[in-house]
Order: sequence, then structure tokens, then C-alpha cells
Amino acid sequence: MADMEIRRPHSKAHDEAKRLAEGVAKNMKEEFGMNYEWVGDVINFSRSGVSGTLTVAKDEIDVEAKLGFLLSALKPKIISEVNRFLDEKFS
Repeated sequence: MADMEIRRPHSKAHDEAKRLAEGVAKNMKEEFGMNYEWVGDVINFSRSGVSGTLTVAKDEIDVEAKLGFLLSALKPKIISEVNRFLDEKFS
């Protein structure tokens, strides 16, 4: 079960939504040292203390993450940042 799940509707074309999701993944890699890989329409991401997926559906973005013990204390801030970033990219 995910510690964190955020779903966000979008109205982007599927290719555009995937391009934006790639930008999100690159940003996570640069800022937080996350590794990521695409499997179909899903980005699997991980680093010490967190792992999860970012799924690009036709009309929705779904982010699920499992937070380690130390990061779980920052869950509200992480959720706020993910929401802000998704608003910026997909609104």
C-alpha cells in the first residue's frame, strides 16, 4: 500500500502529458537524486527512503509513493510540493 497517492486530472494530449511527466522525472533526478525508468506509460522512481510510480493515463496523472521512516515525517511537505509541481505542469 502506498503511503502517498495523488491523482490529478489533465486535459493534455497523451504524448504531451508523457513529455511533461518526463520533465517531472528529470527534475526529481536533478533535485533529489532519484533514479527512474519508463515502463509503458508508467515511470518507476526510487532512491534511498522512497520508491513509487508516476502513471500517465489518458486523462489523469497518478503518483504513488512508499516513504521510508525518515521521509514519512515530511509527508505533508512532500504532498504539498508534488501538488504544486503537478499544478504547475498539468494545469
